[in-house]
Parts: sequence; structure tokens; C-alpha cells
Amino acid sequence: MADRALCLDIGSGTQDVFYALPDLEAENCPKFVLPTPARLVAKRLAELTAAGRSVYLAGRNMGGGFFKAFRAHLKAGLPIALHPDAVWALTDDPERLAATTAAVITPRRPAGYATIFLGDFDPGFWRAFLAAAGLPEPDVVVAAAQDHGLHPGKSSRIGRFALWERFLLQAGGHPEGLVYETPPEELTRLAVLQASIGGGPVADTAAAAILGALTDPVVAARSRETGVMLVNVGNSHLVAALLFRGRIHGIYEHHTGILSAEETWADLARFRRGSLPGQEVFDRGGHGCLTLDLPPAAGIFPYTSVIGPKRAFLKDFDVDFPSPGGDMMLTGCFGLVHWLRTQKA
Repeated sequence: MADRALCLDIGSGTQDVFYALPDLEAENCPKFVLPTPARLVAKRLAELTAAGRSVYLAGRNMGGGFFKAFRAHLKAGLPIALHPDAVWALTDDPERLAATTAAVITPRRPAGYATIFLGDFDPGFWRAFLAAAGLPEPDVVVAAAQDHGLHPGKSSRIGRFALWERFLLQAGGHPEGLVYETPPEELTRLAVLQASIGGGPVADTAAAAILGALTDPVVAARSRETGVMLVNVGNSHLVAALLFRGRIHGIYEHHTGILSAEETWADLARFRRGSLPGQEVFDRGGHGCLTLDLPPAAGIFPYTSVIGPKRAFLKDFDVDFPSPGGDMMLTGCFGLVHWLRTQKA
């Protein structure tokens, strides 16, 4: 890979950044773990709420991690308005939002309103940030973000898991298919993110984490030889994948913290055997579960590798904690870099 590649993994709590520079080992490349853009929006909105200001949310679709701050502003009885492009960061149904809250959707900033710009990627911020660090501008930006997708009239949990099902059933479970040069039309957040970064490839955060975990030599070896269950415990989502010989044979997705650690481990024990119904997962607040015909050579996928900022959630069970590239928080970024390198090969 000859290009300078800025790789961002934008989660619900942090955005984890790896700047891949040619001819440098991963250990010598710049790395950053920063607050996610939605947290910065929430902080600024809370400041304006405390100051009693009216607020206009401009910009575009992004992660909705500032929703509680939005609700708090309305609860305080303060005016808030949104640009029609920005409203998608908060809802898949703008008409319902307008009908059930005091928020106003308008293409023009009302007089006297303080503006907050929404967006997962701000080119000006990154130019200034890299310049302050004495780093050159990148040749390409690649990014991952969690996208439930736009599914009118349908549960976003069902819609998101339908994309996993499509991947397993139609793409054959090959991990490299999880990075998009053209995102599926349902993934509206990823489409906006791709436009913001200048057209580079994009992926879902869970998909990038799976790719990145496979760059760890131990995880890769176990995937080839015995099968491994990889669990990514993120700040908001928990995703598990059954990996064997270069393919994903099953996906499980729930929300972090809804189930206890013991309940989660019981789910995973059934998942690795192919005996957990997806509807059961959905009925308990998760997204779903799907396993293909599991290869006999993988047995029950006997090893469990756990990554993610909340991985200590499963510390009391028979798991290992790999650190791909020497820094577990950058697992998703390493997955994006690996994809870039395989495309250039």
C-alpha cells in the first residue's frame, strides 16, 4: 500500500484512528483514540441548553449518540430546529418526529438560533488536527461507522439484521465483502460518510472489527485450524461471528448491557452450536442470530476471542483477549488497512 491512508472507526463512544504511512511498521504509525463526533455534539448541545439558547442542527446524517441531549433540550422547554438533511441523524421518520415533539424541520436557520453542525467527518478538523501534529494530509480516507440503515415502516433492528443475512446467504460469508466501495442503498449514514471522506471505502464498525481481528496471528490460526468465535463488545452493540477457514458461518447481534454477562454467555454457547433461534434474540431486545450449516471440522468453534472497549464484560468466562496490531482499540482500523492492502495486491 503506497498511499497515506487515514483510517477511522467511528463508534458510539470513541472514534479510533490509525494513520497508515508507507514504509512504516504499524507500531510507528500515528494512532489516536478521540471522542466520537456525536459525543461532541451532545456536549455542545448540553452547553447551549444550560445557557437557555435556541438551537439549530445543521449539517447531515451522522451517529445519533446525542439523542438524550436533544430530548433534554426539548424537556427544558427550549426551541430546537433541524435542517431536513440533519434530521436523519435522529430518526428514520421525520414526519413523526415533527408531529410528536416541538422540534421544527426547516432548511433555514431561524433568527437568533445557535447553530451546531452535524457530521461524522469534518475535513477542516482533520486538516487542522494533522497539521498541528506535523503530519501530511492523507491520500485516501477510509472509515467505519455503525449504520442501522433506513427501513421505512420496518423495525431498524430487523432491517439491520437483514443486511447480515444478505451477507451470509448471498456473499458467502467472505469477510472482504464487508467493506463497501458502494454501500447498499439502505445504509444512508455510510453513504453520507463516504461522500464526506472523499469517496473512499466504508464499512460497518462490527464488520471492520471482524476483519481486524483476523489480522491477529493467533486468531487467524485458530480460524484456519479449529474455528473461532469472535465477540466484539462495543459501547452499544455486541456482535459475535463464527469464523472458519476464511468464512463467516454465523452472526449474533445484541445491545451491550441489556442481558447480563451470564445470559449473554448462555446465548453464545447456543449460538456456537447453531441452536439459537434468531427470533428469540429479537424478542429479548437484540437484533437477531443466523447460522449457516456449520462445518463439522469446526466442531463447536471451541475458542472464543473477545475484543471491544467493553470486553471486560466477559472476563469471567473461558475467553482470550487478543490485541491485533498491538492495540485492541484499533482493531477496526487494522481491518480497513488490511482490506486496502489486499485490494492493492
